[in-house]
Amino acid sequence: MSSTTGRVAHADEAPFTLEEAPPRPLGLYDQAALWGNLGITLTIPVAAAFVLRPSEGLPPLTLGAAVTAVLVGTVLGTVVLALSAVPGTDTGAPAMVLLRGLLGRRGSFLPTVLNIAQCVGWAAVEVLVIADGSAKLVPSVPHSVWAVGAGALATALALWPLGFVRTLRRYAVWLVIASSIYLFVEVLRHGLTPPEGGSWRPFWLSVDVVVALPISWAPLAADYSRHSRRARDAFGGALGGFGLAAIAYFLLGLFAIVAMPQSSSDPIGALLAVPAGALAVAILVLDEIDEAFANLYSTALSAQNLKPTLDRRVVALLVGLVATALALLTDMTQYENFLLLIGSVFVPLFAVLLVDYFLLRGRVFDVGPLAPPRPVMALPWLLGFVVYQLLNPGTVPGWSTLWTRGQALLHLSPPPPWLSASLTSFVVAALVTLAVAPLEHPRVGRAGRERS
Repeated sequence: MSSTTGRVAHADEAPFTLEEAPPRPLGLYDQAALWGNLGITLTIPVAAAFVLRPSEGLPPLTLGAAVTAVLVGTVLGTVVLALSAVPGTDTGAPAMVLLRGLLGRRGSFLPTVLNIAQCVGWAAVEVLVIADGSAKLVPSVPHSVWAVGAGALATALALWPLGFVRTLRRYAVWLVIASSIYLFVEVLRHGLTPPEGGSWRPFWLSVDVVVALPISWAPLAADYSRHSRRARDAFGGALGGFGLAAIAYFLLGLFAIVAMPQSSSDPIGALLAVPAGALAVAILVLDEIDEAFANLYSTALSAQNLKPTLDRRVVALLVGLVATALALLTDMTQYENFLLLIGSVFVPLFAVLLVDYFLLRGRVFDVGPLAPPRPVMALPWLLGFVVYQLLNPGTVPGWSTLWTRGQALLHLSPPPPWLSASLTSFVVAALVTLAVAPLEHPRVGRAGRERS
């Protein structure tokens, strides 16, 4: 069932290569602390502005509709994230290695390369977020110094991932919770003034904004759940930890916008303006390191799917340097549009994986080096991706123009506001997976069960 069949060489830390079996020291509270901290990020209050007003051509949501969109989107997205963690515990395989069971070993290379690209990019974005927040706190220190420091710290943590997870459980999570409660109290003291002319019409567009956040972590989930003692610990930790944290920070962003309108364009600045806000924000900026760490560590594990003998420490060091350089030298505003495009690849892909793994294969995957190709499973993935692009072409020059023309040909311009790109592509990919499953050669299924 797993490609990591060797002895456990480092009982207290993640193995250095894919050829070593992963230790399993993490329980429910470790997983909940990890995912809770990953769900707490200063990028969510920024996204909250798009929840309240998801489209320029439509009225803003009422506050009640926005809160409902946060709850619905977070629950739906976090269920996908939590389910994506289960195969990692079952097989002991990292996330991209799991795709061998779905697409075959060589078939898994394409999504692996895309995942490496998005992980490096999001690590750079997180380094930039940390540097921006730190510069607001201590403007006398140059922005570049903060960026280099953030990149170096995240890279160091990626070398000792399990030790960092246990530290989160013991110490960091309590400081973050205390800071979050304080910020909630201070924001609510300003009073909430709902936006004028609010409507429920763009509700599902707002859900799409929210659901994209937890689903974006699905391609990384098994990298950490493979170290979980039990599948239910991995599932419950991701569901409870990430779900509660994401809901809290989306609501903090919404409440800050309606209580302090300036926070829609500068959420960190608005939070700094509250009494003792600098201390609370400083803790949250430091906590942002875990997002950068997670992306760096997962890049290393993804690279091992291409070459199992790679030492993850060497890869993490190199990727940390690249991510820091990107944060210093690249216009990340434009690069984020490209990262969102890559992320849309994984929404339908994990719909196919979850349907195949839980409903068709009985939680049995061949993730070994001889995993056979399964070209039939690429069809629902492709169709789901096409649906996503037709409903949300994005803003990447050239690419978005191509899909906007496709919208016009199919009379989908503009798409109906009740159609969520993420949810629709997920459902389409899942249903097509069930439809094409009988086309697959029966020996593929038997081969996986025999190897397991």
